[in-house]
Amino acid sequence: MEKVVTFWSYLQATFLIPAVIVLATIFFYVGANALFKGVIKVIRSSIKEINVQYELMIWPFRLLVSLIALPLLLYYVPLTAVTRDVLHHTLLIISITGITWFMMRLFLLFEQFILPRYTLKVRENEAARRIATHISLARKIMNVILVLVAISGILMSFDTVRQVGLSILASAGIAGVILGFAAQKSLSTLIAGIQIAITQPISIDDVVVVENERGRIEEITLTYVVVQLWDQRRLIVPISWFIDRPFQNWSRTSSELLGTVFLYMDYTIQPETLRQELERIVSSTPLWDKRVVKMHVTNTSENSVEMRALVSAANTPELWELRCLVREQLIEFIQRNYPGWLPKVTMEMEQMRVADKE
Repeated sequence: MEKVVTFWSYLQATFLIPAVIVLATIFFYVGANALFKGVIKVIRSSIKEINVQYELMIWPFRLLVSLIALPLLLYYVPLTAVTRDVLHHTLLIISITGITWFMMRLFLLFEQFILPRYTLKVRENEAARRIATHISLARKIMNVILVLVAISGILMSFDTVRQVGLSILASAGIAGVILGFAAQKSLSTLIAGIQIAITQPISIDDVVVVENERGRIEEITLTYVVVQLWDQRRLIVPISWFIDRPFQNWSRTSSELLGTVFLYMDYTIQPETLRQELERIVSSTPLWDKRVVKMHVTNTSENSVEMRALVSAANTPELWELRCLVREQLIEFIQRNYPGWLPKVTMEMEQMRVADKE
């Protein structure tokens, strides 16, 4: 009987408490997981207009919940001191990794929640473009900081790293110079990315001209910028390019633009008539934003007169369509009503007639 009691006491002391901890952890995991999914369902049903991938948080959440009871479990499981220390150290590394993963996903979720509030206004509102760019770059900067802190925390958890810390600090000057030369380009690119985030010479959805290519800023990272060109190609530009070289930003403060249409006419043209036709054309289309419509004689040559039509539109795509519309309808108007205005060589014909008479 004494042996049975002794064995039962041994089981209680050795396995009962760990078993209770494991069962409690399983129940807590299942309950927390169900509660988390329920909260996601409630949030998604209450905010239907914004599509946020809340499922991104499920696996980091599960990992952190699973790690809650493991240190307590290791305390009651009979293990050698060396094994317990190794397992505690492993749990510490996994915990640091899990917290970093959870925070990175949380930042991504925050970005997905905020950005849709500005995407509908991003093309017309310069402030919305700035906010969208700040949020996107801030998330990327925070991710870099989180990864660096996590790596530092993991390395500092090893005794050997802490012991050689003084040696590393003593040689930091020489190592810094060597690393500075080796990583000069990478560091300058990273600093340029942070500078872009602060000074904002470009923002997401800005219309820019880079390397004689016109496009729209699609993505800004800490190392490169993605420019979506008009024909849906993507131009990948190092972010330092926007610091070191000049470029055109057509929507820096406003998306409103002016566009020109050039026509080359004969000297018999009547500018006022063409000016009235231009005003009629732009007044009949919603592409014109009712700001600017002008027609001027901007140059002359021995054979023709240069006419410049100046029109305005709310943004780049509408301005392009408006310019094409004005050019087509003005040409059609001249061909139909005043074909004599089309450029022609008259001086040479007169000289040939005089030569024939002589």
